[in-house]
Amino acid sequence: MKTLFVPVAGHEGLETLIATACLGAQRFDSLMEGARILELAEYVDFSGDLPGSRSEQTSWTDLLRSEELAFQEAFTAAMNARAVRRETIPGAGPSYQWRTGTFSDDRTMSQHARLFSATVVGRPESNEASLSMSSFQAVLFESGRPVLIAPPTPPVSLGEAVLVAWNGATETARTVAFAMPFLQQARRVEVLEVEGYRVPGPSAQELAWALKREGIQTQARTLSASKVTSGEIFLSEAKALGCDLLVKGAYTQSRLRQMIFGGATSHILRHAEVPVFMAH
Repeated sequence: MKTLFVPVAGHEGLETLIATACLGAQRFDSLMEGARILELAEYVDFSGDLPGSRSEQTSWTDLLRSEELAFQEAFTAAMNARAVRRETIPGAGPSYQWRTGTFSDDRTMSQHARLFSATVVGRPESNEASLSMSSFQAVLFESGRPVLIAPPTPPVSLGEAVLVAWNGATETARTVAFAMPFLQQARRVEVLEVEGYRVPGPSAQELAWALKREGIQTQARTLSASKVTSGEIFLSEAKALGCDLLVKGAYTQSRLRQMIFGGATSHILRHAEVPVFMAH
């Protein structure tokens, strides 16, 4: 978990985004790369020439550059306030850099995210700094890497106590594999499954056995189904157990089905108050 990509879409919410990224970087001595994300691709085609006269094009270019500089300054100030060194300055511990140039479409942003151990984002559409749902899903599905989702308020710890939301699915198994650096450093790991919300696959107890073989002290529990959804159960249990990270496979049901009927992923993306580590 040595490299973290931190795409920024707006100023509001930047504090919690950077706080979450820094907690991860401190744990693994990671490099954090900030970048400006402009979510106007559905209105303007930035792949070719900008529309309008030459003077209008120049104005657009100047505006984009001015906005990017403002985000760079805010990102740098937040890092300086936490005594995080710039990557070009030799030293130990976490570091940061800023990627020059604005990402103006989900495709190139997601491709760039493939270079990093994880991408740090806010809960989709929860504040200005967060990505839109479509941009979030692009990174989740197209980067081939996990995402670390910051909660609405800055967390004070990350990865000390981890809850694995287990359902036996391929997506969840892949997420657990990505999350191994966190699991190996955690003081406590809880594996939780809910009856009636599993797919054919290993049980929570079997996953706990496998994690123990990796040297990770793990407890497993199976809860009976209730009137609330599995997403609600995972979040409430994470809070009750004092966990500061939830590990969850994303969209083990289809996105369309979750849009219509709801699902654990959709509920967690809307309501999580704890950092969430997701992959598909």
